[in-house]
Amino acid sequence: MSDRLTHLDEDGRAHMVDVSAKDITERVATAEGRIVMLPETLALIVDGKVPKGDVLAVARIAGIMAAKRTPDLIPLCHPLSLSSVTVELEANHDASSIDISATCKLKGRTGVEMEALTAVSVAALTVYDMCKAVDREMTLGDIRLVHKAGGKSGTYQREP
Repeated sequence: MSDRLTHLDEDGRAHMVDVSAKDITERVATAEGRIVMLPETLALIVDGKVPKGDVLAVARIAGIMAAKRTPDLIPLCHPLSLSSVTVELEANHDASSIDISATCKLKGRTGVEMEALTAVSVAALTVYDMCKAVDREMTLGDIRLVHKAGGKSGTYQREP
């Protein structure tokens, strides 16, 4: 790992990293997170009885849209032509949570970690927004990169 921050120039000023010399490779990243809630709230989501509508479907679409808009949200992120974005939301009754996973793919010169992390974050925020009228105690958390592949730095896999 380099000791130099790549988003700072020699004078310490922020700049977008020049990736034009990097090889085009297939790149993939997966992030995960969760939103913990009251068991009653989880039951409303699973049973499709949240007044605002189908929480999981809307959160999935929000996550996909967020991945595509990451450079509009995160300073210095490169605009990317994503070839695939998947967002999965699963009820976890043991943890009283919705567990979220997002995977982003492309063939390009820079990775898609930020897009996957943004997709998970916005999907969780969407669940919160749609359910806040019935549960203001929900907690978003455990948002993390779990896998990335492609590019010069190779493959990263978080230990379970």
